[in-house]
Amino acid sequence: MTEPNDYQWKTLDKDLKRVAKLETGTMSVSRPLVGVGISLTFIALAALAAVMMTGNEPGSLIIVISAAFGAYMALNIGANDVANNMGPAVGANALSMAGAIAIAAVCESAGALLAGGDVVSTISKGIIAPESVADVNTFTFAMMSALLAAAIWVNLATWIGAPVSTTHSVVGGVMGAGIVAAGMGAVDWGTMGTIAASWVISPALGGLIAAGFLAFIKWKIIYTEDKIASARRWVPVLIAIMSAAFGTYLALKGVKHLIKISMPTALLIGAGVGLLAYLASVPYIAKKSEGLENRNKSLKVLFGLPLVISAALLSFAHGANDVANAVGPLAAIVYAQEAGEFAGKVSIPHWVMIIGAFGISFGLVLYGPKLIRMVGNQITKLNPMRAYCVALSAAMTVIVASWLGLPVSSTHIAVGGIFGVGFFREWHAERRARTVNQGRAPAKRLAPEERVRRKLVRRSHFMTIVAAWVITVPAAAALSAGVFLILESAN
Repeated sequence: MTEPNDYQWKTLDKDLKRVAKLETGTMSVSRPLVGVGISLTFIALAALAAVMMTGNEPGSLIIVISAAFGAYMALNIGANDVANNMGPAVGANALSMAGAIAIAAVCESAGALLAGGDVVSTISKGIIAPESVADVNTFTFAMMSALLAAAIWVNLATWIGAPVSTTHSVVGGVMGAGIVAAGMGAVDWGTMGTIAASWVISPALGGLIAAGFLAFIKWKIIYTEDKIASARRWVPVLIAIMSAAFGTYLALKGVKHLIKISMPTALLIGAGVGLLAYLASVPYIAKKSEGLENRNKSLKVLFGLPLVISAALLSFAHGANDVANAVGPLAAIVYAQEAGEFAGKVSIPHWVMIIGAFGISFGLVLYGPKLIRMVGNQITKLNPMRAYCVALSAAMTVIVASWLGLPVSSTHIAVGGIFGVGFFREWHAERRARTVNQGRAPAKRLAPEERVRRKLVRRSHFMTIVAAWVITVPAAAALSAGVFLILESAN
């Protein structure tokens, strides 16, 4: 016979399980709110820093509000843009999510603070003629509108899972506010046309370069009789090319505020870095390849470290260049309010740069994993060799674009590289399916429905991302125009 106490203990156990489930559910629901809370705290701290730096000077309230907008924009850059640098390495399992976030946070902050530049163009990319803006207040409201509108748009894009260009978001914001403030004639439509052309050129060039290197790896290493011997010969060459590309890239973009380096000089620096990298990588690859089996899986080991290094360098270069998207308009506002005038170029105060650097890192840690997973895993399947091709194409495309004088987006290049790798894999799989391989019978023909199902690039993500790219500038412009009208009416 069961004692009454047994029933009591069973009832207590059931109640405790219900409480535990309730606590688990509550934590799951409230977890996203933690990120929001930390973000709001950071924005408030940025505004407080602005109060401490400006005191009771004229225009201090506008600077404080603008500092909050700049912090919000920096958070969104970290949440969206950084995924393009770390996504391939995570998708290829060369880095864990935690490791990628740690490396990116350090390298992004270092790039922003050490090589972020102390002078930025206040009228982004020369889109709006400064003389067309009526007065300081109009200019200030235009910059505030551009900053807030760009941040809102990047936030929405992150929410739907679309990596977009923060540079183009700022461009659209400046254009929209400028049109409302000074009319259609204030916009340099030639510059806008060049930027629009980069929407196609950036991803196409990144995709072609990434696909080209993947084809090289397949035909020179993977499809050879002795894969390990081929890898010992060609992987150091690929590492040298990567090092030369990043050496040139960082010489052009990473230290431009310290010293002005021409393209020929940057190429010479890159060639020197590439030669040193080749000499160092030959013994490294020889030692790393000892005892490896002659199969494709073994080759992935050889690309792991170079891929991690390339992701870190991309993050450093990104922090050096894209921090201006967050703090450029803010620096312009600070200068305009303190000097009573506006200029084409202004110096960035240190406290403004710190807001941008730390905001990017906080945004990455709090919200970056979503886009990192999407870029690394959900567009096409990546391994270290494919991801390496994407990273290499990102650096090389920027160099080619700089040489041609084209404004390009790091987001478009990196994601375009992933698409290029994916579509090349599709083309190559189709090609192999149509040919006779080493005297065997042709591959079995698949039904059209099955061929669509086996596509190696997810079409839903492709269409979502392309649509987001196309509407980024007009969407940011429309948002900026609306914010500008609200600010002017409230003034």
